[in-house]
Amino acid sequence: MTTFSLRINGHATELAASNRTLLDVLRNDLGLTAARFGCGEEQCGACMVLVDGQPAYACTQPVDTLGGHCITTLEGLAIDGRLHPLQQAFIDEQAGQCGYCLSGILMSAKALLDRTPRPTRADVIAALEPHLCRCGAHVRVIRAVERAAAAMAERAP
Repeated sequence: MTTFSLRINGHATELAASNRTLLDVLRNDLGLTAARFGCGEEQCGACMVLVDGQPAYACTQPVDTLGGHCITTLEGLAIDGRLHPLQQAFIDEQAGQCGYCLSGILMSAKALLDRTPRPTRADVIAALEPHLCRCGAHVRVIRAVERAAAAMAERAP
C-alpha cells in the first residue's frame, strides 16, 4: 500500500493511501473529533477544517489527495495550552449553544482573520455564510469574531 505524508496541526503524519474522506481519517484514525459530520454534502460546514490555510469541507475531501498539504483542525488552534483569541472570544461572547457547528465556524473565522486582520461586519458575515447553525446564535458568533479581531489587533506589532 502506498503511503503519503501531510502535516496535521503542525505535526508530520504518514497515512496509507485509501479511498476515505479526510473527516473519516481525522475522527476515526487520529482521534481529532472537533470536525463533525453534519450533512456529508458540503451544505452545513460542521466538518470545516483548513487546508493550507483555506477553509475546506473534510466530509467530501478524499484524504489521499492531500499529500504534502497542511491541515489545521480546531484542536490545532490552541498554542502552548492557551486558547486562540477566537476560542476565547467565543467563550466570552457565549457564542455557542449546542456547539455542533462551532468547530467549522471557528475554522472559517480563523481563515478570515488570517487573510483580513481587521474585517468588516460584512466580511465576517460572508466568511461564515457556508455554515448552518440552528441555535440562532448568529449575532453572538459575529460579535465573537469581531471581538477576536480586536484582541488580535491589540497584540499585533
